[in-house]
Amino acid sequence: MRYAHEVGKVRAAEQALMARLPDGALMQRAAAGLASVCARLLPAVYGARVVLLVGGGDNGGDALYAGARLARRGARVQAVQAGSKIHEGGLADLRAAGGRLLDSAPTESALVESAIAGADLIIDGLTGIGGTGGLREPHARYAALASEAAGLVVACDVPSGVDASTGRVEGAAVHADVTVTFGTHKPGLLIDPGAAHCGVVELVDIGLGPDLPDPDVVAARPADIAPPEPRPESDKYRRGVVGIIAGGDQFTGAAVLSTGGAVRGGAGMVRFASVARPVELVRQRWPEVVTTVVEPGRHDARVLERIGRVQSWVAGPGLGTGDAAESLLEAVLGTDLPVLVDADGLTVLARRRDLLCRAAPTVLTPHAGELSRLIAADREDIEAARLDHVRRAAAELSATVLLKGSTTLVAEQDRPVRVNPTGTPRLAAAGTGDVLSGLIGALLAGGMPALDAAAGGAYLHGLAARLASAPTPGPEAPISAQDVIDALPHAFRAVSAQG
Repeated sequence: MRYAHEVGKVRAAEQALMARLPDGALMQRAAAGLASVCARLLPAVYGARVVLLVGGGDNGGDALYAGARLARRGARVQAVQAGSKIHEGGLADLRAAGGRLLDSAPTESALVESAIAGADLIIDGLTGIGGTGGLREPHARYAALASEAAGLVVACDVPSGVDASTGRVEGAAVHADVTVTFGTHKPGLLIDPGAAHCGVVELVDIGLGPDLPDPDVVAARPADIAPPEPRPESDKYRRGVVGIIAGGDQFTGAAVLSTGGAVRGGAGMVRFASVARPVELVRQRWPEVVTTVVEPGRHDARVLERIGRVQSWVAGPGLGTGDAAESLLEAVLGTDLPVLVDADGLTVLARRRDLLCRAAPTVLTPHAGELSRLIAADREDIEAARLDHVRRAAAELSATVLLKGSTTLVAEQDRPVRVNPTGTPRLAAAGTGDVLSGLIGALLAGGMPALDAAAGGAYLHGLAARLASAPTPGPEAPISAQDVIDALPHAFRAVSAQG
């Protein structure tokens, strides 16, 4: 796992460590790591043109000391001061190493712009992890110049303009090619929109580990994904039976796709129930699925007895939002089994939140628009502060909440939020969410806890999309939801090879 800590916890750990170290030692550790990464990025350090964008905080000091190290190796290093303050010790070290401070007065703006445009490498030390809100001038102008420059941009700890704790970006922000972060990851490096500004993230160990508490956010690596594996004594029932109630006369595709996600997601058996038309289509596409025709109308728990014994339920994709859908959802949520609710089921829950008062695990998989209805929040606010809202939703709804989007987040109350690192814009296609629902349902039926099933399902789903869109090295190709289903076995194989 990659562990991320919010700014307050990082600051406390830094203070505890600095109390045990000589003055300035922690900054030197950070500068050494930053300079090492920069040196690896340059074809040659000697003669390279390096520009430091320096604010008045500690990240400005890190950049200055790193620049001094590069200058001692023959780089031509120039610093641009933003604001009225600068780290005096770092500036002195840079000058002693042969670097220089450019005159950043308005009359010399052409000189500064020329230096940034002509740099081989730019180090962003404008703001630090404590920066919030939009960048002010001249920081915003320097961030824009750096982002437009041809040279490599390396952010110091976090790209300036990105909120390190949340990933929020308000206004101008640096677009880095590489972000060198110190001690631990910060949530804003993993969560969009901030994550999109970071490029490749390099973690430099500066010794904070013993002083860091439990993480706020975690992101899985392939070896962390452990879907249920069949054992020699396994049969279809031991592997897990998932029940799916989805689709209707209007949205038949959701039935086929959610069922396919479960079939290829490792379920020992899939039971599917709906009205006649989607049942017939599921039979044709997935003959191994056991189907039940549910007549239109209101239903009670006896309809579930007709469907048969299962270990988890998936309800909602394409189901509709009328009385019949509501009664089916009420019956499913009245069981003591894990239930995943998606799509139309979430619309029903927005008016029947009382159905969430249950002891068994519940997984909700909304996009921002669906979540806005569930918790009465503005969609734009959710997109801007995804971490805050997914936590709020998990607490308010007493459920495991998977918030879909450019960065998929999975939250349970009082647990670190899981960030999915395998997402791809190729998943912005009709039906891929239905596939995800069936996949997570299969993992729940196999015995995975709700948080692990939701996070693991998102990881495998994203990986399958990547494998489908680029099966061989080269540009990614457009994909469909069915392509994701077909690539799921390859995704399972890939994570098993890393386990």
